[in-house]
Amino acid sequence: METSEVLSDAFERVREGVRRVTEGLDAAALAHRPDPDANSIAWLVWHSTRIQDDHVSQIAGQGQTWITDGWADRFDLPLDPADTGFGHSSGQVGAVVAGGPDLLVGYHEAVARRTLRYVATLDAAELDRIVDDRWDPPVSVGVRLVSVIADGLQHLGQAGYVRGMVERRERLGRGEG
Repeated sequence: METSEVLSDAFERVREGVRRVTEGLDAAALAHRPDPDANSIAWLVWHSTRIQDDHVSQIAGQGQTWITDGWADRFDLPLDPADTGFGHSSGQVGAVVAGGPDLLVGYHEAVARRTLRYVATLDAAELDRIVDDRWDPPVSVGVRLVSVIADGLQHLGQAGYVRGMVERRERLGRGEG
């Protein structure tokens, strides 16, 4: 198996996770926050997709899908278009909403397609290319991609946990225990 195939598989798992964690949810479920300062499913999926879009676009030398394909306009969030959610306050987290899963999944699908096209071009020299020398050791393309995958999977796990809380609350509300 080639390295690009391993990375493609990992990004496909993130893609499938986004579909799975949002499937069938309405706007209220996506916006649910277990407590006033917790992250919602909408924010977790949006943020992890923004990170993937930002980081992969940067290393691929492309504009971000969020901006170039009009997703920032479609979401119409009260945030700077360059915002990825890193360091968001509770109020900013609460401002990230989606009317339903279609918007979140649509944005993620657009980013995933672009990511997979880029990953398919990777060779050893590209994986070793340094993209951030502010760290010791400096960050290579390969390390950055693994970081993006890890971030995506971690946030999907958190979103899945919140989804479970939403579903349990709904069952309890119906008296199903």
